[in-house]
Amino acid sequence: MRFFGGLTLFFYTLIILMVGGLFIVIATNIIPLTYIIETLGTIHSNTDVRLILGVTGGLLIFIAIMIVQVTVGIVKKEKTIAFENPDGQVTISLTAIEDFIKRAMKQLPEVKESRPNVRASKKGITIVNRVVLFSDVNIPETTEKIQNIVKSRVQDMLGVEELVEIQINVVKIAHKEERANKDVKKDDKIPPFRGTIEY
Repeated sequence: MRFFGGLTLFFYTLIILMVGGLFIVIATNIIPLTYIIETLGTIHSNTDVRLILGVTGGLLIFIAIMIVQVTVGIVKKEKTIAFENPDGQVTISLTAIEDFIKRAMKQLPEVKESRPNVRASKKGITIVNRVVLFSDVNIPETTEKIQNIVKSRVQDMLGVEELVEIQINVVKIAHKEERANKDVKKDDKIPPFRGTIEY
């Protein structure tokens, strides 16, 4: 993925530099117009040169199309996790795993906000969880707790002993008052029980 991404970046950067350089040359009149016309006339009149330019242009277009197709294919492939069941293949969207982690983090009173990013590779699953914690928590203990919960729940959800690496980035510390507001909102979401209990 990194190789094709770097190749794509290099290819399009080279094209942009060439086009930008051409515009600068035309704007600053570094090369006389007569010389450009003579060069184009020579190229147009020489069959071998035109053939070389045509083949080179076709190859560049072909390479660009192949790079885009391969890059898009790899990106699409890495957006899901696949494993085999006796009845066939099962794929799980990385977005579904991210939503699952968000819901799990909402149950922790120490966490105000969670923005997980899940990446899958041949080595396993890497989860980078950007969190906002409340100011009255112990950060080392809380982050370790988050890592353990996320790892165990993701492994339980997938049903496989997949290598899961959890990285926690604490991006903000919220005030205690915001934690109280979060607890109030939680209580408001739970409707009172108005029915009868049957035994």
